[in-house]
Amino acid sequence: MTTLFTSAELDKAIVLLASPPLVRLITEIDDNGAIPPRRLAGILHNLSPHHLRCAVETGRVHGLVRSVPGVGLELTEAGSALADLYDATARWARRHNCPEPVSDFGSRVRHTFDLLAASLATEQAEGSASPSTGSLSGSGRERDLGVLRALLIQWMTSNPQVTALPEPEPTA
Repeated sequence: MTTLFTSAELDKAIVLLASPPLVRLITEIDDNGAIPPRRLAGILHNLSPHHLRCAVETGRVHGLVRSVPGVGLELTEAGSALADLYDATARWARRHNCPEPVSDFGSRVRHTFDLLAASLATEQAEGSASPSTGSLSGSGRERDLGVLRALLIQWMTSNPQVTALPEPEPTA
């Protein structure tokens, strides 16, 4: 059940996890192994230096990637589990032609995360839906999306650092 998370925590997590530069970084490391620091810009050439720095810093701050001397940037256990979640969401999107019959991996992940966010918001508004299927008990497409939602909630529960909101700055 998503009552473990506030709406703000869910929104923050979905925006963070569906960030195109983060999706690209996590999947690149998952697919090809650790990236030496001097090779980051060349391997992830489609990211601007700013987006690359933000993705790496976001990954580090949230415990998804770590730098290993002599090896480079690699996934943590949480990052590896997130890569598995990305793979599952992209497979679901491909199977259901989302967002289009021909789409790239990142678009599929982002589109599916948007659908999951809407589903989680509906569950929050309605109160208590089952975490495995929630109000998505109809078609196979909806049941499968419910399974993804449960996987996302499980991942977020195991990785609360991603849903933590920064403490407000004290006023003077």
